[in-house]
Amino acid sequence: MQGGRTMSGPCAAIGSGRTMRVNTPIADRRSAPAASPTAPSVTRRFLLGGLGALAAMPAFAAYPERPITLMHGFAPGGSADALARVLAPSLGSLLGQNVMVEPRPGAGGMVASGVISRAPADGYTIGLITGGHAVAAAFGRNITFDPVGGFTWISQVVEFGFVIAVRADHPARDLAALLQMANTPAGLTFGSAGAGSTHHLAGELLGAMSGARLVHVPYRGEADAITGLMGGTLDCAVITTVTAGPQIQGGRLRALAVTAPERLPAFPTVPPVAETVRGYAVTTWAGLAAPAGLPAPVLQRLHQAVTTLAEQPEHRSRLAALVDGRVRTGSSEELRSLVSSEITRWRELIASRNLTPD
Repeated sequence: MQGGRTMSGPCAAIGSGRTMRVNTPIADRRSAPAASPTAPSVTRRFLLGGLGALAAMPAFAAYPERPITLMHGFAPGGSADALARVLAPSLGSLLGQNVMVEPRPGAGGMVASGVISRAPADGYTIGLITGGHAVAAAFGRNITFDPVGGFTWISQVVEFGFVIAVRADHPARDLAALLQMANTPAGLTFGSAGAGSTHHLAGELLGAMSGARLVHVPYRGEADAITGLMGGTLDCAVITTVTAGPQIQGGRLRALAVTAPERLPAFPTVPPVAETVRGYAVTTWAGLAAPAGLPAPVLQRLHQAVTTLAEQPEHRSRLAALVDGRVRTGSSEELRSLVSSEITRWRELIASRNLTPD
C-alpha cells in the first residue's frame, strides 16, 4: 500500500478580538504603561497556531500531490472491485493523480475498513465502503475500530436492491403465494450470499415482517446460491438484481419482488416487496470514506470530485448499470447518518431473531 505523509496543522485564528491581560514582572509594574483596553494582545500560542494554519494551507491546496489508494474489502473480480475500478480512473482524471485500486478481502469487508481507519488522515488512502460494513458492525464481532467515528465519510455513490427469486417452474407466481406456502411448520428455505450478509438480513427481515417461516441456507457467494436455486436445493433466494438479471431474462429464474421501495428500471414489471408486506424496504449502498480527521480542504476536494463525476451523464449511466441501481450522492454528514442508522436497524433485527454471522 502506498505510504502517506500526515499533513496536519492547527487552525486557530490570529487575533480573536478578546482583550488579553499582559503580566509584567513585579519590579516593573509601577513603571509599565497601562494596556489599552481596545488593543488586542497576541499570545505566543495564538501566534504559533496562526502561523501553523498559514503553513498548512499551501499543502492542502496542492492536494493531491501523489497517487491515491482506493481500497475495498472484497475479492478481485467481484461487484465491489468492478465498481472501484470504474470509479478509480474517473476520479484520477478529476483529481489529476492516479487512483490505484487495492483489494483487501476478509471479514465481510471489515479487514479493509480496519486498515482504512488506521491510515494517515491525509487523503492518500480512501476506501469504497459498502452496506456490508454496517451489517458486520451490527453483528459486532472482532471489530477493533469505531465503525462510524473511525472514518471521515466523503459521499455515497450508489444505491441498489435485491430480488426475491425462485426457479422458473416454482408453483408460486407472486410473493404473496410464496409467503403463504411458507406458513407451515417446515417453512421454506431461502439462500443468500452468506451468513451475516445483507442478503441474509433482507431475508430474515422479510420473515419477521410477514410472519412466514423462512429458513436461511447460507452459500459462499451469490453464484453458489443461484446454482443451489436452479438445482432445486432452495425454494427461493435473495440475490442482487445485477447478478440475478441474466438468469431472470433468460427464463431460468422468476423474480417475485424487489426489496427496494420502488420498482427498478431493469425490472419494471416486478413489484416491490412493500406491495405485499407494507413497510418493507431493503437496499444496500456503496460510498467513499477516509480515516477520521481528514482535513476539511481535502474532504471538500474529494467530495467535489465524486459529485462532479456523478453529474456526468456517461459516468452516471455506467455506474447505475454496473449495480443495476441508482447513483446517489450526498453530504459527508448524510453518509455518516446512513451508516449509523443502518447499524442500529440491523442490530435490532439481529437481537430479535438471535442471529449469528456464522
